[in-house]
Amino acid sequence: MSPIRIIFPLVLLIQFLFAQSKVGTASAPFLGISIGPSSVGMGGAITSHPIDASVLYVNPGAISRLAQSQILIAKTDWIVGTHINFISTVIQIDPSRSLGFYINHLDYGEEEITDLDNQEGTGLYWSASDIVTGGAYAQNLTDQFSLGGTLKYIHQRIHNESANTMAVDIGILYKTSTEKFNIGMSVSNWGSDMSMDGKDLYRKIDIDPNHDGHNETLVAKLKTDEWPLPLFFRVGFSGNLISTPLFKFTVATDAMIPSDDIETLQIGFESSYMNRLFLRGGYKNIGNPNSIEGFTGGAGVRIFTSGMSLGIDYSIQDFGYFGLISHLGISIEF
Repeated sequence: MSPIRIIFPLVLLIQFLFAQSKVGTASAPFLGISIGPSSVGMGGAITSHPIDASVLYVNPGAISRLAQSQILIAKTDWIVGTHINFISTVIQIDPSRSLGFYINHLDYGEEEITDLDNQEGTGLYWSASDIVTGGAYAQNLTDQFSLGGTLKYIHQRIHNESANTMAVDIGILYKTSTEKFNIGMSVSNWGSDMSMDGKDLYRKIDIDPNHDGHNETLVAKLKTDEWPLPLFFRVGFSGNLISTPLFKFTVATDAMIPSDDIETLQIGFESSYMNRLFLRGGYKNIGNPNSIEGFTGGAGVRIFTSGMSLGIDYSIQDFGYFGLISHLGISIEF
């Protein structure tokens, strides 16, 4: 049976299931942030376009189609003084199999603690961060069809409280026989719910404050609710409209169906000259009237030497009243 005949019924089924979900009811929303300057430059539409090692974060099934092994280091000055640090590595075992590893860290910084008696600060500080790290394996099952999966660990922390869980991503990539068009699909964050735990949840209580003669300092623990992970279903289509030894022009589009928000469309393009100079553009979250994300753009350069290449990529994205967000990345192919 053709993979296309499997993909599209799954799209309809998952879209029906996700339609039952409510907006804003998931934990770890940072998992939905687009990662990597090349990906961001194309509006995040890379599910079917293995642009670089950042595709591991979106579709693990595509990493076996990368031309070489690669290390990508990227940094983003995110909103309200926060920072995103991302490292991704894809290692080719052989021409049909690849291993991948990544770590994504969202750092909220730190701030001095204040209370009613110390309005100017107590001399103590609180901080918060989100981390997800994962390992992946992908294989080309045929000349046209690839399958991959990621096992990942998710950790959220704010001051003395934290939450942890494990999750799985699954992705596929299908290349047409002419290798002019790609179809990609992935399901991300299939895992257990998260709930916060930590020492600040312990409280001394008086079970019966209206009577004496009992222990008034019993220690109780506040129970926090469990929240599901945001489940993302993506399906993408990309095509090389122009492909010559000197110039290449690729257009891509992704449909994203999240469990904690409404369905959106991302579109993007990439043009390259001699595989050395790159120009990218895109638009995010089409179809979501409440989104403040919009146009994206970026550029990149590759320098080849001794069988290796060094790449520098930069992109910006319009984030409404937060202004322009910049993304910078350095990659090494070997």
